[in-house]
Amino acid sequence: MAHQIRFIMIGGFLGAGKTTTLARLARFYQEQGLNVGVVTNDQATDLVDTNTLRSQGFDVGEVAGSCFCCNFDGLMGTIEALGHDRRPDVILAEPVGSCTDLVATVVQPLKRLFEAEFSIAPYGVILKPSHGTRILRNEAGTGFSPKAAYILKKQLEEADAILINRIDELDPAEVSELVQLVETQYPGRPILKMSARTGAGVDALLELLALQGDFGRRVLDIDYDIYADGEAELGWLNSSIRVAGSAEFAMDDLLLDIVRRLAKELDRLGAETAHLKTIGLWEGFFGVANLISRDQAPELSLPSNCRVREFDLIVNARVATSPEELETAVHAVVNAACLEVGTQADFRQTQSFRPGRPTPTHRFADPAEVR
Repeated sequence: MAHQIRFIMIGGFLGAGKTTTLARLARFYQEQGLNVGVVTNDQATDLVDTNTLRSQGFDVGEVAGSCFCCNFDGLMGTIEALGHDRRPDVILAEPVGSCTDLVATVVQPLKRLFEAEFSIAPYGVILKPSHGTRILRNEAGTGFSPKAAYILKKQLEEADAILINRIDELDPAEVSELVQLVETQYPGRPILKMSARTGAGVDALLELLALQGDFGRRVLDIDYDIYADGEAELGWLNSSIRVAGSAEFAMDDLLLDIVRRLAKELDRLGAETAHLKTIGLWEGFFGVANLISRDQAPELSLPSNCRVREFDLIVNARVATSPEELETAVHAVVNAACLEVGTQADFRQTQSFRPGRPTPTHRFADPAEVR
């Protein structure tokens, strides 16, 4: 049989830990001597995820401005470009965190249209404990409307395996409750408990992803009106900013201060954060700070340990509020935080919007079509 590319897609809601998981997987496969390509995806351009992965030395392509399902040709073109110099052995794909129905619109088209070229790994979906627990409990006040929660539930429904991430942040009782909720609502799925940050449980994930079989067959019965409305309730913002001052300052401290200030402002506005990331880039060094929900503390997830006079700042925010309110908050907070350390923020480019209705390039959902 001709050489096949192993296609591994890891899904999950915004802030679930997909990028950290993919970085760990990419490092493992590279250490095995395999050629690895990573494909990131977002509704906007200039992604923290892409910059973070490239800064770690990975070969990364980006499908920006639309999801994999709505730009399947873009996904295939990006994979082809990653193989320009050397054909990849493994493609790691990270879909948009607000997308679902990926089995019918990505996995099935790959199996039908490119069967000879790709070997499909089990589709793992990461469960984000902070929002996942509240949504699976059907709690009031989850921070998201039922339509947005519908997306998270559908993501889990189409998974070949459900990955409970961030177990290092949970006590055993919380992990047990999550396992019970998943087993009750999504019976028959393998459940893996892991921490992408520490590496706990990742060996089991690697064993899962090495399995050979007929995966990606859980095609959803999905209401695209509810799905589209759920996505549209989130305001998206990507900003590229040049920060400069006359004296040295700690880049990591500023990144974390921006996230902390934004967390307070968004809480004041009553706006639930799905995911907020800042990245600082300076002469090959990078740092990342993020916030994944209102009941989690902002954290410096990747320190740069740099003192600088200037750096490039990228802010990605996915928040349950209007794009206009989100953009106003980000501008005010970034300017105030920069002023505090004697620097100035030059906003080079900002995109703020609500995602449009998903319109898949392909959708194979008829039982007779599923492979």
